[in-house]
Amino acid sequence: MKAFYSDHFVLPLPEGHRFPMQKYRLVREGALQAVPSLELHEAQPATDGVLALAHHPDYIHRVSTGLLAPAEQKAIGFPWSPQMVERSRRSAGATIAACRAAFASGVAANLAGGTHHAYADRGEGFCVFNDSAVAARLMQAERRARHVAIVDLDVHQGNGTASILARDESVFTLSLHAENNFPFSKECSDLDVALPDGTGDADYLDALRDALGIMFSRFSPDLIIYLAGADPHEGDRLGRLKLSMAGLAARDRMVLDQMRERGIPVAVTMAGGYGKNIQDTVAVHVQTIGIASEYCREHA
Repeated sequence: MKAFYSDHFVLPLPEGHRFPMQKYRLVREGALQAVPSLELHEAQPATDGVLALAHHPDYIHRVSTGLLAPAEQKAIGFPWSPQMVERSRRSAGATIAACRAAFASGVAANLAGGTHHAYADRGEGFCVFNDSAVAARLMQAERRARHVAIVDLDVHQGNGTASILARDESVFTLSLHAENNFPFSKECSDLDVALPDGTGDADYLDALRDALGIMFSRFSPDLIIYLAGADPHEGDRLGRLKLSMAGLAARDRMVLDQMRERGIPVAVTMAGGYGKNIQDTVAVHVQTIGIASEYCREHA
């Protein structure tokens, strides 16, 4: 299975910053140990023109040149740096590359991505550019897919994705998230499933099964972009849900089984993960990559 990475572009964050930047390197190293056949590729940066498929040109320019207002930069949660810009471009580029690769092999992965809080004209919640919205639009522009579904199983609602694609009937947005978690002002996805605090494996999987059934009754995608967040895990400090490692494995298999049955290619992104123990977050992501590799036609 092909996987695309950009973890060597490290943001210079202040001491004590809560974003777990090191997880991306650890996930790449762990995934390669778990799946020795994994084919790793450095992600290429998304250009201004590609980013403009989902973002306002003025916003792209101000991000790139460090001209965001202090309040805008604070909402993103990172201090501005050239590394922030390059990493954000390459994170979008990795999802684009994973989408293209998925058409050939059934599934491919971005070892980052899932930056679903980024709006067309602003960033938020550690998200600068919305890789899913950009990639979906580019796959359509390249005539690889007419209809794209974004299945967002990060614990936080994909508010930026929902906003960007709100009036786009060619892209279906599904978000299964913790009801009482960030963002506290939600947008309207095509299908939102809000779960109460403490939801565990059985109730989560029932809700996911129902949500996928509703999505497929309404929409027939040519491509799925799957945000496989690690933050529904019971050990996540920002999650509020209580999924076990086995529950998250069942989640991934449920999504990928549905796609394989329908012959739909899947690009998997990592999305969020803020474990009290970073190794728990890494283990969830590595587990997802290992499961996804089982669905790759190249290694069937």
